[in-house]
Amino acid sequence: MNGPSRGYLVVASFTVAALLFAVGWLSGEPPKRALFRDAAVETGLNFHHFIGATGKFYLPEIMGAGLALFDYDGDGDLDIFVPQGGMLDAGSSPDQSSFPPLPGWKPGYKLFRNDLVPTGKLHFTDVTEQAGVGGLGYGMGVAVGDYNNDGRPDLYVTNFGHNVLYRNNGNGTFTDVTREAGVDDERWSTGACFLDYDKDGLLDLYVANYLDFSVRNNKECRDSAGQLDYCRPAAYHGLTGRLFHNVGDGKFADVTEATGLGSVAAPGLGVRCADFNDDGWPDIFVANDGAQNLLWLNKKNGTFEESALPAGLGYADDGVARAGMGIAMGDINGSGRPSILVTNLTREGSTLFLSDAVGEFHDASREFGVYRNTFPFTGFGTGFFDYDNDGRLDLFVANGAVNIVDALRGTPYPYAQTSQLFHNENNRTFRNLSSEAGPAFTLPAVSRGAAFGDIDNDGDVDIVVSNNNGPLRLLLNQSRSKLHWLEIRLQSSGPNRDAIGAKVTVLRSGQTTLQRTVHADGSYLSASDVRLHFGLGDRPDVSSVVVDWPDGSHERWQGIQADHLLTLVESTGTRIIR
Repeated sequence: MNGPSRGYLVVASFTVAALLFAVGWLSGEPPKRALFRDAAVETGLNFHHFIGATGKFYLPEIMGAGLALFDYDGDGDLDIFVPQGGMLDAGSSPDQSSFPPLPGWKPGYKLFRNDLVPTGKLHFTDVTEQAGVGGLGYGMGVAVGDYNNDGRPDLYVTNFGHNVLYRNNGNGTFTDVTREAGVDDERWSTGACFLDYDKDGLLDLYVANYLDFSVRNNKECRDSAGQLDYCRPAAYHGLTGRLFHNVGDGKFADVTEATGLGSVAAPGLGVRCADFNDDGWPDIFVANDGAQNLLWLNKKNGTFEESALPAGLGYADDGVARAGMGIAMGDINGSGRPSILVTNLTREGSTLFLSDAVGEFHDASREFGVYRNTFPFTGFGTGFFDYDNDGRLDLFVANGAVNIVDALRGTPYPYAQTSQLFHNENNRTFRNLSSEAGPAFTLPAVSRGAAFGDIDNDGDVDIVVSNNNGPLRLLLNQSRSKLHWLEIRLQSSGPNRDAIGAKVTVLRSGQTTLQRTVHADGSYLSASDVRLHFGLGDRPDVSSVVVDWPDGSHERWQGIQADHLLTLVESTGTRIIR
């Protein structure tokens, strides 16, 4: 066949996990509760990603897309925005696709409003049309940030083609302000993040770009069996990212060349903006597909210096470039310093960069059990999160191949893989819990984006996964841990209203501390909840909470009760002089 055959990959609902559960009942033993369950259908998340494939294997078809978890209407629960694909051939119609859309399908992005508040029931309503966010671009990624400091989160959508900036109007609607803001990029954009790189209180915007692919320059590539397949990124040239400086009044200026960020072209995918060397200024890390990763260190003078190799983040320990896709970042060993995980291609394994000292990392993939367990998979969306509230960051990886999986050769869409859940074992290794996580982890899919947040506001972290040429999955956390937790949202009293880049430290008895940084970016082309989640284990005590604000000031709160969602407003705590 010269393309994916017509139809969808059908996966039996009576999975291996379900069989094991049934055997448990027959043997007189009650089945274990699944740690996560897919609640997308029952909660109204009616979305199916459409790639528009016509058998020509256009590379953008297999690379999208991400999603965003954010509270667009300010009611206290998390809503979901999802980019959509489309037809890449000019003049082609959806019914000419190898995988035609489902009945009732409409083109364009989707926004689902969470009705948990005020109804008390988790349910999503499609509000795309009334919100005005149904753009028709071939969607890739999403970044969320309040760029105009009005207290409402705005959306930036990356596409294969022109990008879109949606300004949140505060009345349930958005306005496309891309042209007047000056933040478009007509190339193939992927990951993006909002950051205040010059610390002026206004969120700037970094946009990664991937390859110089076009429909006109599409190349014919084949797998080892001689079958047509999607090309590797090496078949095309990488592109430079772009940095837009927020100059106020809703406008941005392109400062890519002036800041030095235009000096390296590479196939960029995942993006994470954070302070990697703990100097108080935000840096930019980019996972590159088949090329060295990039770490742009902020020089505090309006310029950046590429420093991935000196930091130990350029390559895995063998010095060979991996197919970098998604990024997870967090303190996984209680060192007080964040480590970084980059997901890669099948037979490469994800790379875990453990922090040795401030700004210095080494490849600890084998040491933590990550390499062996991820080797058979192609990872995309990923995140460190404490799913069971035991105080240690666990790991989720959304998997899905980009080249034909031999075991699935001859099936309609031979790229599906299962996702993975890893439990952090005493900050020393990750144990693969995928087989115990529930039936949702046995359903193969071509997974891409993953976003994390407490969607049902019950004190644990849930996951939304976007699937290429497949449905959304809402993985509700039902571990039902009796351990304690704390969730914190920051509110700046000045600019940068969500305090992007702020560091929050929870201090506990016995010198125990937990640290998180406010951000929405990371994973793969996705945006997660800006609220910070802390698992507290079996002790509810919290001595104090310290916030290092982006402007360099420090503040402490005491008398904090566990098992609550708190909003900490700047200047309502006790100032700390350091």
